[in-house]
Amino acid sequence: MTNYLSEPEQFLILILHAKVAQKSYGNEKRFFCPPPCVFISGRGWRVIQCLNEILTHSRAILNSLPLCLQQMFACAKSLFISDQDKRKHFCLLLRLFLGNRHELGSFQSKMIKVISKPSQKRQSMKNADLCISSCSRVALFNRLRSQTVSTRYLSVDRGAFIASARQWTAFTITMVDDQRAEQAGFVLSEGFICYGCVVQLVCTESGVALPPMVIRKVNKQHAILDVDEPVSQLHKCAFQFRDNPHAYLCLSNDTIIQHQVSFSHSFSPLLMILNDGSCWTIIGVEAVEFTFNQGLACIQTPVSPFPVITGLEVNGGGHVAMLEIHGENFSPHLKVWFGNSEAETMFKSPKSLLCVVPDVSVFSDSWRCLRRVITVPLSLIRLDGLIYRTTFSFTYTPELQPPPEAGGNNTSMTGPPTWLHRSIVNPDFIAFSSFTCFSFLTWLLLIDSDII
Repeated sequence: MTNYLSEPEQFLILILHAKVAQKSYGNEKRFFCPPPCVFISGRGWRVIQCLNEILTHSRAILNSLPLCLQQMFACAKSLFISDQDKRKHFCLLLRLFLGNRHELGSFQSKMIKVISKPSQKRQSMKNADLCISSCSRVALFNRLRSQTVSTRYLSVDRGAFIASARQWTAFTITMVDDQRAEQAGFVLSEGFICYGCVVQLVCTESGVALPPMVIRKVNKQHAILDVDEPVSQLHKCAFQFRDNPHAYLCLSNDTIIQHQVSFSHSFSPLLMILNDGSCWTIIGVEAVEFTFNQGLACIQTPVSPFPVITGLEVNGGGHVAMLEIHGENFSPHLKVWFGNSEAETMFKSPKSLLCVVPDVSVFSDSWRCLRRVITVPLSLIRLDGLIYRTTFSFTYTPELQPPPEAGGNNTSMTGPPTWLHRSIVNPDFIAFSSFTCFSFLTWLLLIDSDII
């Protein structure tokens, strides 16, 4: 366990996908855009022999996909939903196989909402799930004359912004504080991005950011300057540089440039004429990460169902404290570990585990050295030695002042401090490492519908 904590990123699987998908009608095929992607990284994959093909399965159609050996990246570009499918929500299922056709496990995406077409109506609180929120992940793509083959995604490569036809990047979109104000009944502090707001796009992987820009609504290749409604999924928009109002974010072939625009005086002074490369489509995206380590044992059985922690609840304190763990896919074969210390674990249900919080003395030889906050990572370990890494940590906080005596007199502390306990989340992002390996993947659309 100590070796695992010093080298935590052994096997990492990251699934990126859009929050919404457009339904196809008739014989048309509106492929998911951006396409669902999978990244595989971590030092543990180097010792596993895998196949050199990636497959995607949608209904009864099986297609081969190219595999990038340097980045271990693949995307399913041929997934779509026909008008015969009545589902309003669905999930994607990724199945991963090793070279001997042994299934490593199945990994589920987050819920995806099915829409017929981008909403052109002004969004309200009733349709808040279609609005773009501040600090959420988004993707941007440009499509010339609605041609799929001309699609280019805003991406980051070696620290530079590019327009890629193959790979897309997730960005965190955040409102800049100096523009926080109420607009048309929507309070920006509630988290909705509205047209006219100053926003910043930050790459979730590398941290590279674009300068602050004003997001503008686009209609018939014109940027509209007086619209302040919320930004919705799959809206056409443009990004006006705050410090240069005549410059807009634009692609030129595979490069990203600042395009100088002019006012449309023949129509309205509140319209600016854009070129094709300055019109972007915005869509919210989700990222689902699975991290595990095989420890001292070889993986003989699938690592799924993958346990997921959604929340922690502490009961009690001092020297007797219990931690209830809420989540999904729990089993009696899981044990909770605080750092490198195993906790007594009780299985309550597939959505709840209960464990005894180890005494803080486990993490130090002398209580006199423990007059400080101590944080340890939480892990789940299967009985066969498989380690599931989580993004949660547990913090021990010393209560240095002793409680007052009955007579009201306080005495100096001569014994060990009592402890307050709290749980925290570490939303750290693990950078991808490049290596040479092969893998065999299958994408599936879950048959279960409307799982909410």
